[in-house]
Order: sequence, then structure tokens, then C-alpha cells
Amino acid sequence: MLAIILAGGKGTRLRPLTLARPKPVVPLANRPFLAYQLEALRDVGIRRVVLSLSYRPEDVQAAIRGFCPRGISLEYTVEDQPLGTGGAVRFAAAGREGTLIVLNGDVFSTIDLRAVLAYHADKRARATIVLTPVEDPTSFGLVRLARDGRVQGFLEKPSWEEVSTNTINAGVYVIEPELLRYFPTGPCSIERDFFPRLVQEKIPFYGYVHPGYWLDFGTSEKYLQAHRDLLEDPRRIHRGYRRRGTGLWVAAGVRTGERLLALGRALIGPGTEFGNGVQLHKSVVIGRSCRIGAQAVLNDCVLWDGVEIGEGSRLKGCIIGNGARIGAHVILNRLVLGAGAVVPDYSRQHRADPED
Repeated sequence: MLAIILAGGKGTRLRPLTLARPKPVVPLANRPFLAYQLEALRDVGIRRVVLSLSYRPEDVQAAIRGFCPRGISLEYTVEDQPLGTGGAVRFAAAGREGTLIVLNGDVFSTIDLRAVLAYHADKRARATIVLTPVEDPTSFGLVRLARDGRVQGFLEKPSWEEVSTNTINAGVYVIEPELLRYFPTGPCSIERDFFPRLVQEKIPFYGYVHPGYWLDFGTSEKYLQAHRDLLEDPRRIHRGYRRRGTGLWVAAGVRTGERLLALGRALIGPGTEFGNGVQLHKSVVIGRSCRIGAQAVLNDCVLWDGVEIGEGSRLKGCIIGNGARIGAHVILNRLVLGAGAVVPDYSRQHRADPED
């Protein structure tokens, strides 16, 4: 069996963060996102993995280095020109053997891959698409199933009058290798070109409905939510961190200063230093070698590596890229700052909530 992870996306909705780091390797709880997918594959016994790359491929390879689980044989394909999701699968699978399990490199979930593979085998399917139910299906492409789970058709971003199901593409597929001939030559879409053809040709093509956690973290709001969900999961063990109390995880070399107050849950990367009287509220993730000034307050924030926060500054709902410098007594609300950003002392910046 061969796994292909589609990791060529530009992540435009997460800019400016993804101007310096491709979306598939943005950090989640201080680890590149792809590390979670590689672990999920390893846990079901899949050892051969191909990363399909296009945007900033060298950055993806550098970021995942050191985070690939032991036992995984990791290879890369790099597109000279964008091939689309279908073309990327065809290109990555060329010359390789085995059933394909394909994952989108930008969806965070608890999908049980072992159960998906068992379902695929039980149905004697030639292709299986994993689906997930959503509350508002009008923002997605819907997948209609027969009672036996066979895929009947697709409906892209329907009106409420057209909605007949709430299951959408979850970004995980199982494909038998003989179906590669159904991919058009040249750039193509697995969703718009390949899957509809399987339905048309009456290929045994089934949908597996995943009822659990699923999140596309492609916006800053969803990215923050992914961190909240990670920290609030009581089963989650953050390797390389020591747990202090109920909700504080601290890596080696952290200096917490005096009177560090953690109200909620927080994950502190190695080598980070705090001044006295710092407060961490709700959900906070701080990367490697950050400096947090005395009396600073962080509320529902994610700081990447090497960030400096000045004395008395207050940040709420912010994402701060690598090496950014926030001055003293700054107030920031719901902002995303890219790598190397500088905010002068006493600045005030606020992005209104959608309901404001």
C-alpha cells in the first residue's frame, strides 16, 4: 500500500503566515501539520509515503525533517507546473505499485484509517471517498450516496432548496491502482474530473462517512480553533513536554519567571523565557525560543518561534509569525502578523469581530 499526501497548496487564506511557510507544514502545537498525518499512516501500518509538492517544496522538506516518524519511507515528487489534485496523484503514483491512500495535506481530523481500509475491502470497492457531515452544506460540494454506500453523484455548493444530504468530501481517498487510467492527461481535478467519471462508468465507488472530528484549518479562525481543540483533548500527549497541573505543558529549557498565571491551557516551546507576572488565558501555544515580557497577557494566541512580546503588552486572538517583535504596552486584538513583523511600543491594533 502506498500513501500520497497532496502537499502542494499555497494556503492563500492563511497569508501572511504562508508567505514564509507552506500550509502543509505550518505548526500545530509546535509541530509541522504533516507530522500528524505521517503518524496516522504509520499507526495503520503504512510505511511508504510520497509527498506531492509544488509550492516552496524545499521549505516543506526542511520543515518536516526531524519530524518524520521512525519506520516511514518518505519520498517526494515536485511538479514543474501545477497539475491539480488529480494530476498530482497520477504523477506521484507513476512507477509505484500498490493500493493508494490519498490525503489532502490541509485537513485535521480523527478519521480512523484502519476502519476506512476495512470498509473499502468489505465493499470490494475500487475507490472509496471519506465523507464528513457538516451543519451548513451550502458552502461545500456535497456527495450523494445510495443506501448501500455507493456514490451516486456530486453537487457543488448547492442552495438550501437543492440540499438532499449534508455529507462532504473529507479529503481522504482509497484508490485501486488500475483506476489511474481514468485520470485525464495533463492538469486535472480528482474531485471534478476523476470521481464523476467513476460514477459515470459505474465503477464500484463507495463513500465512508466519518462521524468524528474534522477541521479544515485554512483560515486564521480555524487555525486558532485547531490549537484549542488539540490542547483541550484530554487524551493528547505532547511528546517532549512535561505536564504541570491540569493544562500547562512545558518543554525543556523554559524559564517561567515568577507568578506565571495559566488560566486555561498552554503549550510552551523549548528555550522560551518569561518575565514576572505573565498571564496566559484560554488557549495559548508558544513556540521555541520566544521572549515574553513582564506583565504581558496572552489570550487565545499562537506564537511561532523566536517571537518577542514586550512588557505589559496584551494580545487576544492573535497569530504571530516567526521572529516577530511586539513592543512594550501594545494592545493587539484578532490580528495575524507574518514573519519578522515589528510593532512599535504603545501601538493599538484591532480587527473587528464579524458580528461587530
